[in-house]
Amino acid sequence: MSSVSLAQRVFRSVGESPVSEQVANAQTKLYGPLLKWARRSPIHTDALGHSLHPVLTDVTLGCWLSASALDLAGPDSHRSAKLLVGLGLVASVPTALAGAADWAEMSGEERRIGAIHSLSTDVATFLFLGSLAARMRGHHAAGSRFALAGNLVLAGAGLLGGHLALTRGTADRTPRA
Repeated sequence: MSSVSLAQRVFRSVGESPVSEQVANAQTKLYGPLLKWARRSPIHTDALGHSLHPVLTDVTLGCWLSASALDLAGPDSHRSAKLLVGLGLVASVPTALAGAADWAEMSGEERRIGAIHSLSTDVATFLFLGSLAARMRGHHAAGSRFALAGNLVLAGAGLLGGHLALTRGTADRTPRA
């Protein structure tokens, strides 16, 4: 029996994957000017001693998870769930910019894992856009399904992001002596 966990095998596979490298290269080309701006912006700070990105993810994910919880509560909560999906989309912009600024400084396996993390969060964000669009058209059940799918994708993205921040230390912005 292997002493390496399934999660560790996934991290290694993503980090060593040539497809992950292709995704990272494509993102660098696509978002090049935005990455340069984000690295110089106030959102990329060491004021907390670590990246702002993990703090901002709590806001975004909190909105979206709460919306899905409200979806289970019944029709009286539809309006509140729609509001939370929209607030999560607004919060996702600075969250993504802070993450992109951090990612722009990564290399090697961290860069490849970050690229897949980013791609996954992009997919989830589009699912939440679909959720909001459906809800605004009065299709709450469809909006709930989009949100559930978005939250499932975010679970995988969060696993990768958490690995980068907690195991690899990429969120540490403490100045070194």
